[in-house]
Amino acid sequence: MMKAYRILFVCMGNICRSPAGEAVLRKLVEDEGLEDHIHIDSAGTIGFHSGSAPDHRMHSAAANRGIETGGQARQVNLQDFENFDRILAMDTDNLRDLLALAQTDPHRECIRLFCDYCEDHENRDVPDPYYGGALGFEVVLDLLEDGCRQLLDEAKHELGIV
Repeated sequence: MMKAYRILFVCMGNICRSPAGEAVLRKLVEDEGLEDHIHIDSAGTIGFHSGSAPDHRMHSAAANRGIETGGQARQVNLQDFENFDRILAMDTDNLRDLLALAQTDPHRECIRLFCDYCEDHENRDVPDPYYGGALGFEVVLDLLEDGCRQLLDEAKHELGIV
């Protein structure tokens, strides 16, 4: 039996960017029938929104693209560094917070900035759309759809799936 590859998306509150990243990648994984091999979750660096559903504006924008968001916000914890093979920070502030929380070199090595996976966009950060208009949610989804394709390729490579 093949070990599952586990991916965690992290933003600040876990109600916009990271649950959308989880949903975008989950759809790609399901489209390829790999849900038994690639497990996906999301979390926030703060616990303020813990228990909340994804932001309704992100949910609507994603639904317009055939992507279903769900779940409840939670705060990242030390066990996540043991449980996930790849932890993705949505921006450099989240990256800094995750690196400060990580306690070992192997934990730090599993953390990446999400936009490092983007090929069609040059952004360094996935911008937080919370205080902006509808266009901000579309920009986030564009970045996530771009980077998640390469992220899926990396996961398949790690698993030996061609």
